[in-house]
Amino acid sequence: MVGSHLADYLFEKTDFEIHGLIRWRSSLSNISHLLQHVNSQNRIFLHDADLRDAGALNKIIQKLNPDYVYHLAAQSYPQTSFESPIDTLQTNILGTTNLLESLKNIASHAEIHVCASSEVFGRVPKEFLPISEDVPFHPASPYAISKVGTDLIGRYYAEAYGLRVQTTRMFTHTGPRRGDVFAESSFAKQIALIEYGYLPPIIRVGNLESLRTFADVRDAVHAYFLLLTVNPVKGAYYNIGGTFSCTIGEMLETMLTFSKISGVRIEVDPARLRPIDADLQIPDTSKFSSHTGWEPKITFSQTVQDLLDYWRIQVSSNNGQFLSR
Repeated sequence: MVGSHLADYLFEKTDFEIHGLIRWRSSLSNISHLLQHVNSQNRIFLHDADLRDAGALNKIIQKLNPDYVYHLAAQSYPQTSFESPIDTLQTNILGTTNLLESLKNIASHAEIHVCASSEVFGRVPKEFLPISEDVPFHPASPYAISKVGTDLIGRYYAEAYGLRVQTTRMFTHTGPRRGDVFAESSFAKQIALIEYGYLPPIIRVGNLESLRTFADVRDAVHAYFLLLTVNPVKGAYYNIGGTFSCTIGEMLETMLTFSKISGVRIEVDPARLRPIDADLQIPDTSKFSSHTGWEPKITFSQTVQDLLDYWRIQVSSNNGQFLSR
């Protein structure tokens, strides 16, 4: 999701030559609207590589010698990480190390964004709210542990080797193209399937009491652009997030106000419950805002409506050929 919106932003707002890494099994649906430009304007290029393949990364970095690097790639699903912890750790920790090692040896001049996660803070005591950059880490999933590693590796390469790395802990961000393994996108998909008559009026949920601060993905990628282009500070780390906080249950209630259905039953699905949940995710973003002037522009209501509309289009155009999540 995020990489596709970042590509949209860079294509529209800059004259950058844009290169992206893909794997042979990668879905390109999120950037299908951009692929028409791959050959016609010589601005967007895709390269086959895996973060765990250091040789492939070296070859591509050597060829491109990039000026800006946005490292967004990860095994990014917390729920999946409970089932596949080793793959999550290898991809996110060793993959980040492979990339930064390659950049250190080949393109040390580059401005680099390493994307960690607000999940590094995990279960935060109420007295630490809102969460500043220096709140202790208390990760609550293998994914979060892997992102602690990602965070620390990025800062290590800045301090030890002078690499121009900046690290972000982005809090919950969502919008069109959000994967259906995440709560709000799962709800939007289920609502769309119910609206079109492909599912009975039952929405399956996990923990509705988790408190989150929501941002729109389109605001997030604007923040990422500013990170590397407005007086970048080597080794800096920032919390970034929205300004609207609510529980997952309240988010679902808001989404239902935009729906065309009534009489929906809410059922807790045990498979959607995490063994441990990072349930208080409210950021202090003053450090980043003070440095760059960034502020979120898109309202929570607009984000929720756009996400629901996205899934309506997906369900309609695919004749309901989805399994419910």
